[in-house]
Amino acid sequence: MASPLKVKTSPLSSALAQFDEAADRLGLDPGIRAVLRVPKRELTVNFPVEMDDGRVQVFSGYRVQHSVARGPAKGGIRYHPEVDLDEVRALAMWMTWKCAVVRLPFGGAKGGVVCRPRLMSQRELERMTRRYATEISVLMGPDSDIPAPDLNTGPQTMAWIMDTYSMHHGYSIPAVVTGKPLSIGGSEGRLEATGRGVVYCIEQAAAHLGLPLAGARVVVQGFGNVGEPTARLLHGLGARIVAVSEEAGGVYNPDGLNPAELLRYKQEMGSVVGAPRTRPLSNEEVLEVDCDILVPAAVASVITERNAARIKARIVAEGANGPTTPGGDRVLNERGVFVVPDILCNAGGVTVSYFEWVQDRDAFFWTADEINARLQRIMVTAFEDVVHFSEQHGVSLRVGATMLGMSRVAEATVTRGIYP
Repeated sequence: MASPLKVKTSPLSSALAQFDEAADRLGLDPGIRAVLRVPKRELTVNFPVEMDDGRVQVFSGYRVQHSVARGPAKGGIRYHPEVDLDEVRALAMWMTWKCAVVRLPFGGAKGGVVCRPRLMSQRELERMTRRYATEISVLMGPDSDIPAPDLNTGPQTMAWIMDTYSMHHGYSIPAVVTGKPLSIGGSEGRLEATGRGVVYCIEQAAAHLGLPLAGARVVVQGFGNVGEPTARLLHGLGARIVAVSEEAGGVYNPDGLNPAELLRYKQEMGSVVGAPRTRPLSNEEVLEVDCDILVPAAVASVITERNAARIKARIVAEGANGPTTPGGDRVLNERGVFVVPDILCNAGGVTVSYFEWVQDRDAFFWTADEINARLQRIMVTAFEDVVHFSEQHGVSLRVGATMLGMSRVAEATVTRGIYP
């Protein structure tokens, strides 16, 4: 039996606890509450893939649409050995509120395949991706459900999905996925969009608290697609990156780290661990480093009621989905830590995905400067909306963001009515 100290709060229990608190505070109609508390559609698929050695392996995958009240379902696809249906349900729900918070005409969805992508060849990943795309194509479509990259997936994965879907229809349909390579309809700025959105939120939070960014000590847990651009952009604004971690562990230097040098070292050695002029830290220790700004940009449920009291940051900017459990949230709130919640903080990725979808449908593409300017306007407006709503209702930013997103989805649901 696992030790109770090692049992993590599941993403679904966190998502439902957040939902219930927000619904209670909103006084949500019981019928609408029942509709929004569960996914609209869930698809589980089990499919065979021929591996390089000739073996046939059966993989399990999921696609969950939480809501389509405000528009087509939108959400990433992740590859990980611990993917399960409850996790995908939670992520789809968070996507619904996230899209509503930044006023995108999308509902929330999420998908995943249970696999060990790092132990698979490129050809095996391609065959698995194409078969998974075929299995979920009953839900996919540029007007119905638009996947995007997530954990252990990227532009190449989206290219395979787009090509598979297009082959089934006989012509190219680039708008069926976002996060694609530029050569087949991808958008400028998409790769670093989530990290850039995190930075825009950090700028607003620092200004709100009167904290100068120049010289501010920053810790980033997760030096991947979100954490790396976040660290690099903050470094460019004059912040001091004192600790960084990724799956294999972390590194610390109180005098500051250069994200570009760290990235080169990681690309050469496979990990940031052992980088010159650094002291090694575990992923758990990285969270507790003395700093001004902490960016958990790795996985869910890393800040809990057991370690939240040891978090020393003034600002926690959630680059990952669900990095703080409800118990951890309560401790951070009691201590006055300013938490920028995930459904606001990491919405830059889905926002630029929306831009990509619009560009694909119009067959007219914008420059990187146009993308970043539009993203900044949306993120700053959403931050101001959440702060105002939270202050108006006397709640934390997380509760306020969830209430705001839910109220917009509830309004759309009520306005559309119950069919038939």
